[in-house]
Amino acid sequence: MHNLNVIRQMTDKQKKALMRITIGAIFFIGSFMSPLTGWLRLVPFLIAYLIVGSDVLIKAGKNILNGQVFDENFLMSIATVGAFAVGEYPEAVAVMLFYQVGELFQSYAVERSRKSIASLMDIAPDYAVIVRDGALVKVDPLEVSIGDIIVVSPGEKIPIDGIVRVGTSSADASALTGETLPRELTIGSEVLSGCINLTGVLEIEVTKEFGESTVSKILELVENAASKKAHTENFITKFARYYTPFVVIAAVVLSIVPPLVLGEPFFEWIHRALIFLVISCPCALVISVPLGFFGGIGAASKKGILVKGSNYLEALANAEIVVFDKTGTLTQGTFKVTEIHPENISENELLEIAASVESYSNHPISASLKLANSKEIDLSRVSEYKEIAGKGVCAFVDGKRV
Repeated sequence: MHNLNVIRQMTDKQKKALMRITIGAIFFIGSFMSPLTGWLRLVPFLIAYLIVGSDVLIKAGKNILNGQVFDENFLMSIATVGAFAVGEYPEAVAVMLFYQVGELFQSYAVERSRKSIASLMDIAPDYAVIVRDGALVKVDPLEVSIGDIIVVSPGEKIPIDGIVRVGTSSADASALTGETLPRELTIGSEVLSGCINLTGVLEIEVTKEFGESTVSKILELVENAASKKAHTENFITKFARYYTPFVVIAAVVLSIVPPLVLGEPFFEWIHRALIFLVISCPCALVISVPLGFFGGIGAASKKGILVKGSNYLEALANAEIVVFDKTGTLTQGTFKVTEIHPENISENELLEIAASVESYSNHPISASLKLANSKEIDLSRVSEYKEIAGKGVCAFVDGKRV
């Protein structure tokens, strides 16, 4: 079942690569059972090789035409074609097959990390509702100017930073801060873009351009996270630039010099040079380091943690003290009724009355009271409900003020 889910999550390109690898592997296994002998034995192995490695050969050819000769595609092509040339057909196909399996795993890991990082982009607002000539108009957040009044209804994202001028509400800021407890908003409260308005309608005076607002800054960090490379990544990039041509030159020397100096057969030393090429291929080294950092940033994003670049991820390795905002990180940030202290009334009756009064509120404390009350609330008993921002609620239950 897990394997099926993995395949479903693959892109179309990855599914095609998996199908190609599977078909190539079947041909490869079947090649060993082929009754063909001599040079005809080459045919089934060559078919398997072309199914699995044709794209590597094409990439190598294109890169050579563009002047980019020394890369992993060139090394894999020359090593495997050389293996065919010396008659090691199974080795040629096996090397290309394992390489392509590794590439598929890498592609899948990168795609998952990209999706995790992209999930943070959901905080971006699609529109802003602005007051123009007494009417409400939906506009692109980029069109809103400082001083404009925007209206945000319950359930909508706050598109731009500003100050509440009309209305009271609570806002979910967990996407920005990790804080699960909603923020209470009243007239004069500062609000940040990316938060979700939960309860009341708000009129907000814009204090920043969209490009300077909180949500834009966060999105900019997400988009540029991959560009801020760690010291290790920069070193590996420079290392590969010199290492790859050195390996190719060393392989050429290995195939020519010993036969000329020692008088040994060229065939044997060409074979050893090809083995040296495959073993020395830097793709594992060059790919694994950036992929490790990118995967780390993606995994953190999946947990709602934004790492601004792999250089910061590397810096965490030297951290000795970590300071957390407790709520939502070390604690759940959800309320629960733990004790009831009634006076001249039973515990169940007190809880029922409290839950009745809180029945119209979406506040987290209200939710905990309603959850603790096992009896069904009769809303006809509740009248003149009023929510007093920052203090609580007031209503009449069975004609009595609570």
